[in-house]
Amino acid sequence: MTFQELNIIPPILEGLKKANYSKPTPIQEQSIPAVLAGRDLLGCAQTGTGKTAAFSVPIIQLLTEANQVKQGSSANKKAKSARAIRSLILSPTRELAIQISDNIKVYSRYTDIRSTAIVGGVSQRVQERALQQGADIVIATPGRLMDLVNQKQIDLSMVEILVLDEADRMLDMGFIHDVKRIIAKMPNKKQTLFFSATMPPEIVKMVQTLLVNPVKVEITPVSSTVDRIQQSVYLLEKGKKQSMLNLILRDQTIASALVFTRTKRGADRVTRDLAKVNVTAQAIHGNKSQNERQRALNNFKSGVTRVLVATDIAARGIDVEELTHVINFNLPNIPETYVHRIGRTGRAGKSGMAISFCEQEELPFLKDIEKVIKKSIPEVKDHPYPMNNMPVFAQQLSSTKQASRTSGGRSGSHRSAADRPGNSKTNPARKPKSEWFTKRDKGTSGSGKSGERHSSSSRPARSEQSHAKGGPSSGAAARKAESSQSNSRSSAQGQQRRAKTHSNQAN
Repeated sequence: MTFQELNIIPPILEGLKKANYSKPTPIQEQSIPAVLAGRDLLGCAQTGTGKTAAFSVPIIQLLTEANQVKQGSSANKKAKSARAIRSLILSPTRELAIQISDNIKVYSRYTDIRSTAIVGGVSQRVQERALQQGADIVIATPGRLMDLVNQKQIDLSMVEILVLDEADRMLDMGFIHDVKRIIAKMPNKKQTLFFSATMPPEIVKMVQTLLVNPVKVEITPVSSTVDRIQQSVYLLEKGKKQSMLNLILRDQTIASALVFTRTKRGADRVTRDLAKVNVTAQAIHGNKSQNERQRALNNFKSGVTRVLVATDIAARGIDVEELTHVINFNLPNIPETYVHRIGRTGRAGKSGMAISFCEQEELPFLKDIEKVIKKSIPEVKDHPYPMNNMPVFAQQLSSTKQASRTSGGRSGSHRSAADRPGNSKTNPARKPKSEWFTKRDKGTSGSGKSGERHSSSSRPARSEQSHAKGGPSSGAAARKAESSQSNSRSSAQGQQRRAKTHSNQAN
């Protein structure tokens, strides 16, 4: 399917061509017709699937067509000088809002649609001037938007299309109450487009109250990870994460890497330690001004900076082409956050790698992540910093069995009663090896070296007795007596044979 087949108007097609969009993604194929038809939409899809164009392109077309209908009227001429906000797109982070704004400007460059971004961390006066000039589409973060609404700088009473992008992330960041207050400032009758990569219960309740008979578009299972992303985890000794990161980044084929830390201080520390090993890195987090964050992001996109170290505030606002690696320096305690982090790579149909570091106290986080994504993350074992004293639940089944066999071998050659089957009888005590091949007489003593020496002899019992009583000299006499007896027996047998021969000859 092509964008022409989706009935996109020529000015937008030209903008898409400039953005090198050749054909629509699955979510765009299913979403654009529904939005153009005026339907509410519930989109469940992972990051990197083309969601921005899925709602931006039809919004630009609907507003453009509305302008054309009103063209030439006196009301429209007046509206050109002070345009009312007709579409509002809410985003959880500044980076994501700016990214959406940049994309919309590309898609709408050949139309008369105006758009602007309203985010915190920058001068409010610049944004006020943009609003005074007029904007058809406003892309905003909830906090700064509420400030301007309270200051009477923004009027939302003319909004026709509302977009909630990354709604689950807004819930996680505590913006959900601001979102509800913002919605209360809008008309009841409007088209609502709701996008979320995950669907926790709170989001499901919100969907039920906001959307009217929505078209549901679900591209991938909820909370799943894109198959194109190759995932792996390193189970590390405590305090060795930085050493492991330095070792991995020795590989010069890793052209760009996005490293996620849990805290702002941790991001700054990782950045300093990377600089010590001559790896260009910059940090991006909430303590940085918006200009600093944008500068770091631009340097990363242009390749000036090889590594960008970020907290989760930037997890859904970084869209970098050819990003090959995402590294979780700290595992997130919210499994869905892992999905969004690694979704920064493997975008637009390309492959990527997601590497995670895990210390012993983070093992429960790893278990929760694997439960949510419904797959086991392969462990990389060939590295110099393996985890010590790994808990039993984190060991592989084969390792557990091997440990069991090893502990059984330490207890000796005899198995304990606990190791034997329940129905078996206790074996009798073993005889000493000295008695294994000895057939003793009742009156024979079982001790002494002489007994051991003749245990396998075939001599008559009386010879054994005489040997036992008389010692070596008695044994010699006995052997001499036996020899003389044998000689006398053989001579007697010879005389008998000669006598028999003579009688035969006589007959």
